[in-house]
Parts: sequence; structure tokens; C-alpha cells
Amino acid sequence: MTYSLLGHCARTGQFGAAVTTSSIAVGSRVSHVAPRIGGVLTQHRTDPRLGPRGLELLRSGCSAEETMAALVASTPHHKWRQLAVMDAHGRTAHFHGAAVKPALGAVHVTNCVAMGNILANDRVPGAMAEAFAQSADQPLAERLVRAMEAGEAAGGEGKPVLSAALLVMEREVFPLVDLRVDLAPEAISALRTLWNAYAPLVEEFVTRAVDPDGAPGVI
Repeated sequence: MTYSLLGHCARTGQFGAAVTTSSIAVGSRVSHVAPRIGGVLTQHRTDPRLGPRGLELLRSGCSAEETMAALVASTPHHKWRQLAVMDAHGRTAHFHGAAVKPALGAVHVTNCVAMGNILANDRVPGAMAEAFAQSADQPLAERLVRAMEAGEAAGGEGKPVLSAALLVMEREVFPLVDLRVDLAPEAISALRTLWNAYAPLVEEFVTRAVDPDGAPGVI
């Protein structure tokens, strides 16, 4: 009962993820992204430990496929896990454990992998990936939000989603964008509202951190 995607912007070097589910606070568990390294999604009967473990494998030079193989081999409960990995070159891999419940699926397009489980239908990941691919002129965060909206429009989950999250990393150790809807009756719409409000401030918040003398405003 989760759908998500990893995305990379070749133009800016950004990596990011977006996710939604019908339980509370999904952003604290599923999405793991590192600047210049890539990202990991861990869901279904979620083991958040696999996210940092996957990032360390990517950081050591493993490809997406190698990282996935190592993650699956490292957990005795892999039959319950649904995983996706993207490496520094935008290459992707996914894994569905034997006990992951349908409808489920994963779709790969250039610089993106979208996946889900316990979905309303198997068209959801493809709709997400298509929306991502068709918005290549937009900022990565916008592309990820559009993908989530497309997944919802394609049917989403069998239950209403209650939490959603958007995470984008660029050059710094802190996120460029880290927005979470931890509990809301229309979580994707709430995430859209948050992103629309945050988008004009993204660069200003980075400037405040790295060049405070040059930052606008009084805060």
C-alpha cells in the first residue's frame, strides 16, 4: 500500500524521491537519498535500515544492480521487501519479494524508477514514470510531485493515502527540499500545496546556509 519513485536530473545533478501511502509518516521510513550518490527506496513491510545500507554500498562504488543484489542478500526477510535503487549514473534496479502483495509493479525510464505495492491496479507505476519523463524541462521536485499526482489519477492505492513526502538532494549534505505530510486526508494534494509554497524559497534557504552575507531578507 505504497507507491514511490526515485528520480535524477542530469542537468542539475540532483537526486530525489517521492512517496505516499495509506499509513502515517511515510517520509520517515521509505526514502533515502544522498548528493552525488543516488538513492534507495525500501517499502512494503518496510525495513528502514536498508536505506542507509544501500547508500553506503553506492558510496563504495557499487552499481544499482550490485547494490540491489547485496541488499537482498543481506536481509533474511527479503520476501517481505520491495526495493528500488538508483546509482550516481542514474542507473536503476528494483526487487519485489515473493510475499509482496499485488497489485504491484515497477517501471524504469531514463533517470527514474517508479514502483508500488497493494495498488488499485498495475498501471500506477507506469503513469508515474510517464509523467516524470514528460516533464524533463521542470525542476526535479516538480517532476516528482507530478509523478505522484499521475499515480493517484491512475488509481493510486486501494485505500486513501494519508501521508506523502518529497526529498531532493543536490550538492550540500542537507536536503535541497525535504517536505512531509505526515497525516492528512488528501496527502498528495497537501504535498502539492507545500511544494508550491516552498518552491520560490529553495535557493534562498541554500544561500542562507552557504553565503549568509549574501542572503536576502532579515532572518
